[in-house]
Amino acid sequence: MLNLSALFYTEVDSEPCLFGNLELLDEDREIIAEAKNTVRMALRDGIPRVYREEGHPGEVPQPRFFTQGSWAYKTLNAPAQAPQQADVDDGCYLPLSFLIQTDKPSVAADVFFEVAEKALQPLVDERGWTLSGKPTCIRIEISDLAHIDVPLYAIPDKEFATLVKAENVRRAALDSVAFAEAAADSWDEMPTTKVLLAHREDGWTHSDPRPVKKWFVDQVEKKGVQLRRIVRYLKAYRDWTWPAGGPSSILLMAAAAPLFFKQDRRDDQALLEVVKGLPSALRNGVNNPANIDESLTDRLRASSSEVDMVEQAASSFEELGRQFQAALDAGNAAQACAWMRKLFGPRFPDRPDCAKVSAAVSAVAAAIAASPAIAGPSELMGRTRAG
Repeated sequence: MLNLSALFYTEVDSEPCLFGNLELLDEDREIIAEAKNTVRMALRDGIPRVYREEGHPGEVPQPRFFTQGSWAYKTLNAPAQAPQQADVDDGCYLPLSFLIQTDKPSVAADVFFEVAEKALQPLVDERGWTLSGKPTCIRIEISDLAHIDVPLYAIPDKEFATLVKAENVRRAALDSVAFAEAAADSWDEMPTTKVLLAHREDGWTHSDPRPVKKWFVDQVEKKGVQLRRIVRYLKAYRDWTWPAGGPSSILLMAAAAPLFFKQDRRDDQALLEVVKGLPSALRNGVNNPANIDESLTDRLRASSSEVDMVEQAASSFEELGRQFQAALDAGNAAQACAWMRKLFGPRFPDRPDCAKVSAAVSAVAAAIAASPAIAGPSELMGRTRAG
């Protein structure tokens, strides 16, 4: 049996591996980070200004921001193929100074979308970016490589004030460079009461991204960073298999975490065991780990009226498991690499020389080789008859 783990992950910088090939280039990461911070500044100054200029009642202070999604989980992969883009989610938080004895703010959600988009428009025009909208966020496409999604959240005024105070304390404690690097994205000071998300069609909905992030961070702390790599390999397979769509990142995370068991120095085996369990998990249904009433598989199924996406995903992972196992069982490392590149795309290294024979197989072969030869009994020859 082959050991392909070094082709998935290695700490030797000079050696190629799938994990390394999933990373954004440093210059691309810097461009995205700069764009994210510039978008923040445009919203921080622009939302209060536009809100006043539009003649809306009440005061809106400068919003606060918290990064969520793959960028925050550290599971962001570079795009595998067009039209895919790196997706950065940066939540924009505003206070509800109009909350009076009600579960819903009196100012419509679409007003906040309108104000935020007008605040962003000068920056978008200046940079040559593209501004568009999704039901739950504002999307700023900064290049063919990446876009920034900005969901708008609202929290009660008292707790927003607590958040601002905590941020000011942090800012005073850090120099400007360290503060920029930290991005003030500590979630600890965020209020524990309900958070409302602006929705273009449904108004305000109860939605808080923090519990999912906390759940995944806890899973990684409990089970080890190998789990994070396994999730990224699954996303890499998805992105190569489905140029658009496919199982969501949160679905892959939620399905993979219970199936994962750490295998020291064997990312290939750890991934294979998760892959083998995914088809049953998907068919049985996967819920949001932070909200058991929300079915992530139902959401995937609803994404297409023409095909059962859950069954398609389950069948796809079944095939991945079969071919993956065959690659590990192969005696030919070159053939194994060729099969893996079909599954994961050209980002999987074509380096048969980096494959190893499994330690267990090597031990058996070594034991056999070390055993002294023992003469066997002579074979008795019976009479033969010619003719």
